[in-house]
Amino acid sequence: MDILFDPDLVTRRRERALKAGDEKAAFLLDIAGRELADRLAVVERRFETAVELHGGTGAAAREALATGKIGAISRIETSKAFGRGTEEITAATFDDVPLEPESVNLVLSPLALHLVNDTPGTLIRIRRALKPDGLFLAAIPGAGTLAELRDVLLSAEAEMTGGASPRVIPFADVRDIGALLQRAGFALPVVDAETYTVRYDSLFPLMRDLRAMGMTNPLAGRSRKPLTRGFFVRAAELYAERYSDPDGRIRATFSIVYASGWAPHESQQKPLKPGSAKVRLADALKKGMT
Repeated sequence: MDILFDPDLVTRRRERALKAGDEKAAFLLDIAGRELADRLAVVERRFETAVELHGGTGAAAREALATGKIGAISRIETSKAFGRGTEEITAATFDDVPLEPESVNLVLSPLALHLVNDTPGTLIRIRRALKPDGLFLAAIPGAGTLAELRDVLLSAEAEMTGGASPRVIPFADVRDIGALLQRAGFALPVVDAETYTVRYDSLFPLMRDLRAMGMTNPLAGRSRKPLTRGFFVRAAELYAERYSDPDGRIRATFSIVYASGWAPHESQQKPLKPGSAKVRLADALKKGMT
């Protein structure tokens, strides 16, 4: 397995963000939590045992519980410090899924899977933890996220040093995530994406928000050479030149892929076998055109 992310650094930055306590910077987790809850609310069944897996602020767990579709929900995090009040937290590393096989009905993963090194293995462990006909719901930052920032950081570094190193992590696209769900053995996978545009006065408040989210560069292959203020000033100039609106504010894109899949169960709808159709496609098309 290739180590793309530094897991210790991911953990330290998320826990530092928690300690900083900037609730306004948690807007992406709030958005993802509400969207996952909306999708859960339309499912015609109840889930007695649910788990939120590395959800940071716990917004997804709270929103899901408010739907009335859940009997009880627990949270897994890297530290018990992520709990609120008397809330119970199971401590586990960021890449871990410490759940017994077929032990839960629902697993929520809000904005976490993009930072694990073994995404296929993590999805398999989640699917194994679900009881038959259990549901997995995830929000995953996808391709296009922070595309503007990636562009200006690469351009500024190439201009000032003659080279460039990765400053923004790679994000998977919708098709990749759908394929991973199928590979992990989920039934009836559904994947779609929503794009959110957030505006800032300049590059610097965007960078502050990313630090407050624990989302700054955790790549294992990142450059260890400190960046100068001059570098960020030039990047801010390029950002303003390329991605600003008429009022001078810049745009930052966040694309979130929403994914769902079920643990297989005999009651689920099965795709028809090839050759089992009762009507030829050509005849069906002709009928639809009359």
